[in-house]
Amino acid sequence: MKNFTIYLVILIFLFVSKVLGQETFEAKAKKIADKIEKITKEEKETLKKEVEEINVQLSNGVITGEQADKRKKELAEARAVIIEEKVTLAQNELNDLVQQKVDGKLKEQDSTKKGRIVIYWDKNDWHNKKSRDSIRGEKRTTSQFVFAMGLNNMMVDGELQDSNYKFMGSHFYEWGFTYNSRLMKNDNLLHAKYGLSLMYNNIRPTDNRSFVVNGNQTDLVVNPVNLTESRFRNVYLVLPVHLEFDFTKPKESNGKTYFRTHKSFRFGVGGYAGINVKSKQILKFEEDDLKYKSTIKGEYNVNNFIYGLSSYIGYRELSLYMKYDLNPLFQDNLIKENNISLGLRFDFN
Repeated sequence: MKNFTIYLVILIFLFVSKVLGQETFEAKAKKIADKIEKITKEEKETLKKEVEEINVQLSNGVITGEQADKRKKELAEARAVIIEEKVTLAQNELNDLVQQKVDGKLKEQDSTKKGRIVIYWDKNDWHNKKSRDSIRGEKRTTSQFVFAMGLNNMMVDGELQDSNYKFMGSHFYEWGFTYNSRLMKNDNLLHAKYGLSLMYNNIRPTDNRSFVVNGNQTDLVVNPVNLTESRFRNVYLVLPVHLEFDFTKPKESNGKTYFRTHKSFRFGVGGYAGINVKSKQILKFEEDDLKYKSTIKGEYNVNNFIYGLSSYIGYRELSLYMKYDLNPLFQDNLIKENNISLGLRFDFN
């Protein structure tokens, strides 16, 4: 738990530095987010057309309802894999950008330009351009691109398993799209936040160990070969739902009230549910001056479904983010291990 506390302090430090302002970082991250969004929209449109073709076949009696459901699931899984492959390069760019942010290699914007108020002359009066431009309302439902990353590990009976899995070496990533709907017509506090995400949960076993399937049990055993890397990854397609409290104050002008989101402190509580798209184990080792990499895909007795609780608290688009799986990673293992994640979350309007 000591390492856990240290990392939490690091995250809080990053969060505070972000609050103080890193516009240059935001602009670069937004470009990468737009690239990922374009890829995802194209693949979702293709999937929609494929599903429509299956519905036509079902209506014409060419296939049964069971066959239609099976094909739809296969298509969804295939598209998820394609999206993952296409997004990998953009995701690596974003990871590199975040690392540059942590290392302090990104330049700050000129602080004298922040919050600058431009005054211009009208025939009848002076006008504050900044104030005028800020009075813009949003639709009651808006959309965001979401990206999250951080540390990943397992819990057993409330105890963190950092002795079984490398604490700093096990990571999670999540990206997706959400809708944010204001629940009250004349109040900006409560919002329903819901969408679709891909979650990548990685754990790296300690002490030269890897996972081996033994019947309905998946055991962590010492590998006979000296491994340079042992990583177990699970990919999930999930539907996250949160109740978000947004403390952004409304603006008033000419007797009208304008609502905006993600301009102040906010926090959300909720959960997620979805399906396992892929499980694989990656092993690397060296032998006779040769380097080997083995990628083994399989079910590994992993639960086909996932559901859990999640929460975040932050300022503007950046939040501290935690999620916890309520069901264990493996279906029938005698020791029930539940995934837990802690990291940073970005919500880009």
